Amino acid sequence: MNFDFADQAPKLMMLLWGLVAFAVVVGGLLVLLDAVPAFFARRREAQLVAAAGGGVPLPRRTKPREGLFALFFLLPTVLLLMIGLVVPAIRTTLLSFMDGGSQNWVGLDNYRWMFAEDAIVRVLINTLVWVTLVPLVATAMGLLYAVLVDKARMEALAKSLIFMPMAISFVGAAIIWRFVYAYRGEDQEQIGLLNQIVVSLGGEPRQWLLDSPLNTLLLIVIMVWIQAGFAMVVLSAAIKSIPADIVEAARLDGVTPWQMFRQITVPSIRPAMIVVVVTISIATLKVFDIVRTTTNGNYDTSVIANEMYNQAFRYGQNGQGSALAVFLFVLVLPIVIFQIRNLRQQRREG
Repeated sequence: MNFDFADQAPKLMMLLWGLVAFAVVVGGLLVLLDAVPAFFARRREAQLVAAAGGGVPLPRRTKPREGLFALFFLLPTVLLLMIGLVVPAIRTTLLSFMDGGSQNWVGLDNYRWMFAEDAIVRVLINTLVWVTLVPLVATAMGLLYAVLVDKARMEALAKSLIFMPMAISFVGAAIIWRFVYAYRGEDQEQIGLLNQIVVSLGGEPRQWLLDSPLNTLLLIVIMVWIQAGFAMVVLSAAIKSIPADIVEAARLDGVTPWQMFRQITVPSIRPAMIVVVVTISIATLKVFDIVRTTTNGNYDTSVIANEMYNQAFRYGQNGQGSALAVFLFVLVLPIVIFQIRNLRQQRREG
């Protein structure tokens, strides 16, 4: 395949101008953030010197000036949020009430389609299964890891190995597990770890990613494998922050290890567990890479984010894709609100 620079010149120029605009905007912001505070600091220092040397009273800072100063620094962030978040959210919401070509208003037809189309109902059910199992199983696995490796030999190495999947991209993790689930005919040597284990035990190899609903559960395993390391790190830190006098008092009372875990450890790390469950839940609702890389959403494995991409960018149905995006936002919003309220409550109690 030959690449013709002449044919692609307009696109390359657009890319170049985009890079230049990005450099100008980011560079300008960095210069302003460096120059403006330095200017006011020098001005304040000159006023202090003048006041100390000549007996000139130091001018008081007025609240309006401080408000303008704060607004100056908040303005770039507000503009970026408007351009990158608020405006696209409003536009996506409006598109969800229009047809596939974004020409005519169709009201709530796209939302009715979501619950009337059997394939989309399957997508919603899959998403519900994901968001139910992944946070609970990943948090439980992370808590188990945290308890087992706490104050154990080579604790740092064990935690590093458990956390390592978190450092891998979702696409990379999905590719790794595709090899684990890989299938070859019965007359061929198996390269997939799972099928090789089955064959060594006297069974027959299976095409694991083609059988529904087992394939959805196998994709969930990938997400749990990734997120368990995150849960382990957070919960391990929470366990280590439990006051030593409480643990010592419980041991003097003669509690068993199970009673120590159930009555001391779990109640003490409850806020951290809530944070872990909420964070993993939000990540699970937005899962896209794993499904896209392993099955491409086929064989009844698609989820909302993947179907949103298909409808909007593959099938040209902007209205239906936007409706799925809005529905995903509505699902994430209560979790975010709960997390904000939980953090505020923790601050008040602290």
